[in-house]
Amino acid sequence: MSDVEQEAEQPGAAAGGPPTAEVVEHWVGGAATRGSSSRTAEVFDPATGEVARHVVLAEPDDVDAAVAAAREALPRWRDTSLARRTAVLFRFRELLNARAPELAAIITAEHGKVLSDAAGEVARGQEVVEFACGMPHLLKGGYTENASTNVDVHSLRQPLGVVGIISPFNFPAMVPMWFFPVAIAAGNTVVLKPSEKDPSAALWVARLWQEAGLPDGVFNVLQGDKVAVDGLLTHPDVASISFVGSTPVARYVYETGTAHGKRVQALGGAKNHMVVLPDADLDLAADAAVNAGFGSAGERCMAVSALVAVGGVGDELVAKIAERARAIRTGDGRRSCDMGPLVTRAHRDKVASYVDVAREAGAEVVVDGRGVEPDADGEGFFLGPTLLDRVPTTSRAYTEEIFGPVLSVLRVGSYTDAVEMVNGSPYGNGVAIFTNDGGAARRFAHEVTVGMIGVNVPVPVPMAYYSFGGWKHSLFGDSHAHGTEGVHFFTRGKVVTTRWSDPSATQAHGGIDLGFPTNA
Repeated sequence: MSDVEQEAEQPGAAAGGPPTAEVVEHWVGGAATRGSSSRTAEVFDPATGEVARHVVLAEPDDVDAAVAAAREALPRWRDTSLARRTAVLFRFRELLNARAPELAAIITAEHGKVLSDAAGEVARGQEVVEFACGMPHLLKGGYTENASTNVDVHSLRQPLGVVGIISPFNFPAMVPMWFFPVAIAAGNTVVLKPSEKDPSAALWVARLWQEAGLPDGVFNVLQGDKVAVDGLLTHPDVASISFVGSTPVARYVYETGTAHGKRVQALGGAKNHMVVLPDADLDLAADAAVNAGFGSAGERCMAVSALVAVGGVGDELVAKIAERARAIRTGDGRRSCDMGPLVTRAHRDKVASYVDVAREAGAEVVVDGRGVEPDADGEGFFLGPTLLDRVPTTSRAYTEEIFGPVLSVLRVGSYTDAVEMVNGSPYGNGVAIFTNDGGAARRFAHEVTVGMIGVNVPVPVPMAYYSFGGWKHSLFGDSHAHGTEGVHFFTRGKVVTTRWSDPSATQAHGGIDLGFPTNA
């Protein structure tokens, strides 16, 4: 779910804000700045429900200032040698390894996910940094001698320029890190627009880049809402946009950005299925369903939200999942709980509303998380693990992305029915199959129209040297994040054809020929 889409849910946005409140600022040209805007939004501690700080919300002048800083830094950084660029990447990696717990604590305080989950997020983002450290190898071009007589051809890849990144609230560190390490290593300069719901992680990262020796202006943070988003989408000096969020907003970002001449990768929403065949290890499947359905309170684009029970496994599988779900300890993520709160009260209430939506459509509410008693102080934004069984495919609880700890079980009679259900979804982000039949798994991977597939793996997020992204309405644009596709997204190819006269040659140059050039 995107912050652009939820702008109407921001009742705390106001001019100014308490003068004594901590304010999360922009980071432009190597320094924190409040910019020209008088607007701020409230940033909550989701575990207590209290306002923890405020964040500035950019106006058009602030967008211009951030882009101008990135544009000014571009020539120097673009022309910095690959050896020196990667030295900065390596220093950033070492600093992040040493101080990762600091970043994890910031994520837990503003997003609400438990500390272990926040630490895992940082670790997965670090994988992309390590991948980007190999950029000299990834930017190698090709060379052909004597492609034509005395003519040589070589190819090379060069940075795009100023690139914009618009990231969602659910992974305030990892999602931006899908993009900016590759972009920076390739010689681009960055303007990152983080979520206004958990903005502090981006500012912490900016300071870490400065400590690592990144020149001022190469990495900038623009705090804000839709004003900042639209400013980046339409700014003539921004060459590309990388976005992760809901499908409606991803479509908007793609259409608006491309209409203004930008290269755009916009990763949208999901309805990830987990298919369980009759021969599967049901204990393994139940553990996986709980981990993938309720981890990070379900606020993951790769969360399993639709479990497809094939044949007669439904009753036993639902019983096993329910037993595990009821044992989950929900509370403040800083208290060694299993699952934390949702990010805002409005989002919690919206997710909770799907329980009645499903029941009205005929589903059975097996575990109702609305009555959870969390281990926390204050009125946090809690919803416990929720398990729905026999959910009709016509219910909005199935057709819409819920983005919370709600797992829907659907029952089908056969493998073919399961594949038809998966392929009938408008989304194609991730899917998993649980089976001990290698032939069935191989066939499934071949037949489903989904970008990322797990076999006995519930959250099939690839390593950074592969690319991340879905199909259908889960992706707009033709480029996935990180991996080889990420390198190609943040660079442009050139082909150079050269001919040099041989100083020892005595033959004529060949004279004038207005015919079409040919190779010989």
